[in-house]
Amino acid sequence: MGDRPVAPTAPELVLETEAGSTLISPSRDYHVGRDPLSDIVIDDARVSWHHAVLRPEADHWTLEDEHSTNGTYAEGRRIHEWDVGPGSVIRFGSPADGPRAVLVGHGLPPPAPERPSSVSMPSATGTFRRPTTVRPLPARTVRIGRAADNDLVVDDLIVSRRHAELRTRPDGTYEIADLGSHNGTFLNGQPVSVAQVSPGDIVGIGHSAFCLVGDTLQEFVDTGEVSLDVQDLAVSVDKGRKTLLDHVTFPVGEKCLLAVVGPSGAGKSTLLNALTGLRPADHGTVLYDGRDLYRDYAELRQRIGLVPQDDILHSQLTVRRALGYAAELRFPEDTAKKERQARVTEVIRELGLEQRASQPIHSLSGGQRKRVSVALELMTKPSLLFLDEPTSGLDPGMDRSVMHMLRGLADDGRTVIVVTHSVLSLDVCDRLLMLAPGGKIAYYGPPEDALAFFGFEQWPEAFEAFENDRSRDWAGQYAESPFRRQYVTNATAQPHLPQAPTTPAVIGPPARARSRGAQLRTLVRRYAAALSADRTFLAIMIALPFVMGAMARALAGSKLTQETAMNALLILCVGGVLTGAANAVRELVKERTIYQRERAVGLSRSAYLMSKVVVLGTITILQAVVLTLVALVGVDLGAPGGEGVLMPPLVEITVAVAMLAFTAMMLGLLVSALVRKEEVTMPLLVLLAIVQVVFCGALLKLDGVVGVEQLAWLIPSRWALGAMAGTIGLGDIVPGELTADPLFGHSVGVWLLNIGMLVVLSAVFGYIVAKLLRRHEPAIMRK
Repeated sequence: MGDRPVAPTAPELVLETEAGSTLISPSRDYHVGRDPLSDIVIDDARVSWHHAVLRPEADHWTLEDEHSTNGTYAEGRRIHEWDVGPGSVIRFGSPADGPRAVLVGHGLPPPAPERPSSVSMPSATGTFRRPTTVRPLPARTVRIGRAADNDLVVDDLIVSRRHAELRTRPDGTYEIADLGSHNGTFLNGQPVSVAQVSPGDIVGIGHSAFCLVGDTLQEFVDTGEVSLDVQDLAVSVDKGRKTLLDHVTFPVGEKCLLAVVGPSGAGKSTLLNALTGLRPADHGTVLYDGRDLYRDYAELRQRIGLVPQDDILHSQLTVRRALGYAAELRFPEDTAKKERQARVTEVIRELGLEQRASQPIHSLSGGQRKRVSVALELMTKPSLLFLDEPTSGLDPGMDRSVMHMLRGLADDGRTVIVVTHSVLSLDVCDRLLMLAPGGKIAYYGPPEDALAFFGFEQWPEAFEAFENDRSRDWAGQYAESPFRRQYVTNATAQPHLPQAPTTPAVIGPPARARSRGAQLRTLVRRYAAALSADRTFLAIMIALPFVMGAMARALAGSKLTQETAMNALLILCVGGVLTGAANAVRELVKERTIYQRERAVGLSRSAYLMSKVVVLGTITILQAVVLTLVALVGVDLGAPGGEGVLMPPLVEITVAVAMLAFTAMMLGLLVSALVRKEEVTMPLLVLLAIVQVVFCGALLKLDGVVGVEQLAWLIPSRWALGAMAGTIGLGDIVPGELTADPLFGHSVGVWLLNIGMLVVLSAVFGYIVAKLLRRHEPAIMRK
């Protein structure tokens, strides 16, 4: 029994040409050509008499070229048969300037003009294929924002409640004015305060773009289904002597999961930095949905999520609490707490973390922790998601679980690119990019064809060959293969843009979603919460001042005498240095990955550093007070006349120890900012304590010793011991050459000099820390 013919269910469309519009119905075919009897007549010498035909095929339309002389073109490529639908742009006779036809859904407004100024080919992109909304151009000011009382409401949490205004100028033109928004308003990718808007310009607000088209204002929303076209990327170092990326070109389609693999040193991390804009390539172009990523980076950086190899959340916090603090930092200051919490809950549900939301992150499995890091990046709904070695250190089961999670994220409407060493789950990826040593493409195409292309049966054999067979021209073999023609040359929707000889666009720092003050308040609360959740740190923090204070008390006895005074003050110096430096020496290096990622999305360097100073400074000063009181309460200090130089002796000594501990804390932060690995901080802490003891003036004569005396000026304990010695008149209690030091004098001027130098050293250390933090930021932030 034969199959019954099924009537086509293709939609009714409108075909628009320069000659007018034609309604096409799925009841028949439509012929295009110069023949006056054609259904769509195009009177152009480049168009053949019978050029092409539009046919309904089941639920869609196809366009077939009828062996025309000059060809039919869609998305910049010559076609023979092509599926078309609403938004398709077709050229007849020439891909550049041939007669143009646009297909539009029946009853819907026309698409945007073909070339908005910031888009290379909008018909080949997801965002600019069809406008989301079309409204008449206003005759007055239109306020744009997230709040419901705006004239144009943008439902996007990275948009401020009162974000911008589109104003009509007296001469009939328009201008866009930012209303002090937290994430900025952009014109053709560049941040603006007030700027004229011309037809074809793109005004970017959050994930939305607005264009003036004729007498309408069209809105295009980036829903995440975007393409990425990488064109001729090259990166070199050592003044061009070493190549890290060698003219890499490949397309990444919408909702695609791309795996980037290759041996060590093949340029995977360099490629990741170039694609995310953290370290732009020296040559080449990255097109984000038709827009030059580097030129428009100020705007597009908000749509890029990056999950580094290391976790980017404080592991002591619970999942919900950590994501809550992250939401505070990334969303505008005018975002209500309820809105932030709703988004956190939504992301937790999307990543399947509902049962883990109340657990501390450090108690999760490796795969679950990676899900939390991904959840953080999904908070602002990025369209491009990059991951660096997300399965590193995971067992095969966790490896596959993470890769299936990424497969789901791509299917939900994102472009996902993952750099990995693992080959266990490449089958879930749409495309595989294999980099050979020297940053060259050895393969780009479906993962299942890669091993056969290389001529191996197992992946270990292939990786071994990359390392051992250096003479094989991996890149040359791929360049001549049909895989490159099929999956690179013929699959690239965007035209190849020539490298502009002009100076590249200057990329400034990212917009801050919150003011420095608001960031500082959030960072202080987050840091305090993380420290209070660390029970080991709490125990050490509480015990240390009591232990050091008890030791000093045992040495001091009931009265400071010639035998006990110097040792008691020395123990106070050691205790102050240890409490301050031990608190801080690990704090910056252990959070470096977190800082780098947060800095790249708008974290203030000064707010971050001040949060450390405020929290650690408060803890350190309290420890110093406890240390001094345990050591000296009830002890006869033997001060001249029982009085200090300005205040009671115990108060002055407490101030000196507190300032020493605070300065040592700042020195600990300096060490933490200086080192590259957390493991080296403890040996340096020991060395730091020894230096403080040797150069404080209790063991060696410093006054008048050229070189040594000047070096001791940089030692905080030198000034703290001087202040304490001056308070109790140490020279009278312990007569001798050491105590004859001028900095031990019992006078207001000397005591203030000692305390003032501790303040100066703290400020100098803080300044150096800020400069060192800059060194660890993404390259693009340092320009």
